[in-house]
Amino acid sequence: MSGQTVTIPDDRAFASFKAECLCDEGWSMSHNKGGITVWTQGLEEGKPIHKMKCRMVCKDVSAETMYDVLHDIEYRKKWDTNVIETFDIGKLTVNADVGYYSWKCPSPLRNRDVITLRSWLAMGKDYIIMNYSVKHAKYPPKKDKVRAVSIQTGYMIQDQGPTNHCTLTYLAQVDPRGSLPKWVVNKSSHFLAPHAMKKINKACLKYPEWKQRHNPGFKPWLYPEQTTLPSIPLSELSIQHAESLENIDESSLAETQEREDSD
Repeated sequence: MSGQTVTIPDDRAFASFKAECLCDEGWSMSHNKGGITVWTQGLEEGKPIHKMKCRMVCKDVSAETMYDVLHDIEYRKKWDTNVIETFDIGKLTVNADVGYYSWKCPSPLRNRDVITLRSWLAMGKDYIIMNYSVKHAKYPPKKDKVRAVSIQTGYMIQDQGPTNHCTLTYLAQVDPRGSLPKWVVNKSSHFLAPHAMKKINKACLKYPEWKQRHNPGFKPWLYPEQTTLPSIPLSELSIQHAESLENIDESSLAETQEREDSD
């Protein structure tokens, strides 16, 4: 998000995000296999901004289920094996909140975390969830992690009609705050991104049964009156500028062998 003040995305911002998800111009395809396509833009060694787009056709998964899975923070803790810690900080409006997320990076890189303003919108039978980085005084950068910056990251879910299929597009524009080695750049587009999309698809197939056993009626992203989050004013937030954060050079680190998470 541009500008110096924190704003809650409006309809134009959602329309712009959708247009970028659908646009192919300026993107280079780096992976196309098993129903998953990955494009990159400016993913070069030494460049600070990493931009990636992934698209997957999800069979036997409705757009509604996909939307629920991407929202449900308790379920994410079960299926997202990259997550270290994630929690909601507070709500801004009925369709915007602020949250914390930290994740594991490929060894031997340092792990990353972000504070983001997240917003969501149903557009007919399609859905968008998107976020960008903000600062909150109560959640400063941690010594054992690198605070990354989400310039704009999110998901677009498109309903595929009566087939009970949906298409998921993930768009990420991130500054990881560090010079990453070439093997990380390659691995992210050829393995890590497709692997993450497969995990989401598998999580969706198991979600209806799981949700029946875990507070099935609780979906505050659909029913905002259910939320228990405290309201926080926009004045407590400020734009997270990358330049104010630690920038580390990990470009010379060699890849270590580690056991990949099983599907």
